[in-house]
Amino acid sequence: MSSEQHRWILSGGLASGKSKVRGYLADAGIVTIDADSIGHYVIESAGPAFAQVAERWPHVVRDGEIDRPSLASVVFCEPGELATLEGITHPHIFEVIKDRVDEVDGTVVVEIPLLSHGLGDEWRRIVVDCRDETRLARAVARGMSEEDARSRMKAQPSRAEWLAVADLVVPNLGSLAVLERTVERLATAL
Repeated sequence: MSSEQHRWILSGGLASGKSKVRGYLADAGIVTIDADSIGHYVIESAGPAFAQVAERWPHVVRDGEIDRPSLASVVFCEPGELATLEGITHPHIFEVIKDRVDEVDGTVVVEIPLLSHGLGDEWRRIVVDCRDETRLARAVARGMSEEDARSRMKAQPSRAEWLAVADLVVPNLGSLAVLERTVERLATAL
């Protein structure tokens, strides 16, 4: 890695505003990668994890595709099931991320909603911070049931755990306009 390369993990809990921050960083010209979209790709019918996921949870396959809401309802209710899914998908997800990062000469930000990322020690972490009650309200406003949102939040690290691993914190406690201005300042510092 040259001295001009900067590697950042962008993290935070469900509905904390990670994707908004990633979008604003991309608008500012920073290369960004979304691990969730790669996760969707690896379980598509032509994806490298499809067969294993379909074999493990055949009842979530609909018309030859993994029904992601059905899969989520299984894995976010059972921590052991989530760990099994991650064991199947994460090697493929991180392989794709590493391949994409290798093509970048300069700053790259990878949105990964995990404490442990396995990309290497040179990565620093940006955490998007948001109050739990605000995150819950946002998730419900996006169409998620309160029960599902609480279940997913419970399966993720707590706000304190996220903050404990942060090299930089992006507070998302106000309006989108305030968040956008904050990220514009962040982008110039990265």
